[in-house]
Amino acid sequence: MHSSAVFLIEFGAIILGLGLLGRFAGRFQFSPIPLYLLAGLAFGEGGLLPLGTSEEFVAIGAEIGVILLLLMLGLEYTATDLVSNLKTQYPAGLVDAALNAVPGAVMALLLGWGPVAAVVLAGVTWISSSGVIAKVLGDLGRLGNRETPVILSILVLEDLSMAVYLPIITALLAGAGLAAGSATLAIALGVAGLVLVVAVRYGRHISRFVSSDDPEKLLLVVLGLTLLVAGVAQQLQVSAAVGAFLVGIALSGEVAEGAHGLLSPLRDLFAAVFFVFFGLHTDPASIPPVLLPALALALVTTGTKIATGYWAAKRAGISAKGRWRAGGTLVARGEFSIVIAGLAVTSGIEPRLGPLATAYVLILVIIGPLTARYTEPVATWATTGRRAAAAEGDVKGDVEVDAEAAEERGLVPSPDTPAEK
Repeated sequence: MHSSAVFLIEFGAIILGLGLLGRFAGRFQFSPIPLYLLAGLAFGEGGLLPLGTSEEFVAIGAEIGVILLLLMLGLEYTATDLVSNLKTQYPAGLVDAALNAVPGAVMALLLGWGPVAAVVLAGVTWISSSGVIAKVLGDLGRLGNRETPVILSILVLEDLSMAVYLPIITALLAGAGLAAGSATLAIALGVAGLVLVVAVRYGRHISRFVSSDDPEKLLLVVLGLTLLVAGVAQQLQVSAAVGAFLVGIALSGEVAEGAHGLLSPLRDLFAAVFFVFFGLHTDPASIPPVLLPALALALVTTGTKIATGYWAAKRAGISAKGRWRAGGTLVARGEFSIVIAGLAVTSGIEPRLGPLATAYVLILVIIGPLTARYTEPVATWATTGRRAAAAEGDVKGDVEVDAEAAEERGLVPSPDTPAEK
């Protein structure tokens, strides 16, 4: 059969399969990310039916998926929002990084993977899934809750930190020395700072330049500008994803809203292709050996994320129930953990890192919606149970003390004293 026909059949089957998996996930109200990863595992190296002709195109689609994920993330925020969150919520961001990045780094070092893999796995365990969490908040009807701004602030800080973190691991994975790595980081920080300043002061002018009443022209200009900036950023070793994120921040107002509506279907398509591509490069046989470390890491970082949300919500003056809800909602990992792991997989620094990240994300993208729903009821039940037991103990103790006092006063005969006839 002609190669182009094989390509169309394979790629068409991939897209159709992703659509059916997404529909299945939507019917049961959970994230389709684990199903996309499993599909990639099924049709990749060591899978049931390895792909051939379409794999190169899938790789390009996966790269576009990462760029669109970060662009859409940038469109969610204005530069003013980011600066405000950075000023007011940075302590929560520091606690989040310390509690959730350290377990990943420690696990990599315990497994003997070296310092570069430790930095990568720290990012995998640190960053929560904005997409999954936003969907969970909507499904549970919590968008108006008092703790929701705290959750969103932590997610914003995590997203902003990607502008610093991604250039660091890009330089490390490329094997750049101290001087080259420092220069790359300096360029990334300088560009990010410049974009924020320009977006704050001249955001309206940029949006006016990009704006168009014709949806087709708006789509072409925004997408073309994003790909161009992402390519230039990658050429400078800053990271294409960071370039796309900064383009999203620079756009605001009606342009951002219009671009968001136009690009959402493309984002969903290419993001799904990205997850499949990651699964294609993970041999299913390589997952069982790292399943126990992935499970241990998932359990530990579930606890640390809950602690992060609880602390941040307490700092904001939220009630105990809201603190538990905030912590449980932050547990899910997803797209950005896979983005970070994907960079390491393509560089080939540690063959077991990809399978561990896959297993880790599969576990937490399933557990995350459950912890969001049930952490607060379970914590309330446990707290109420302890209080009831303590109260019962206090009452029993008071009764015993009163009985002893009555006995001492002769009002009640002592068990050792013979009863009067």
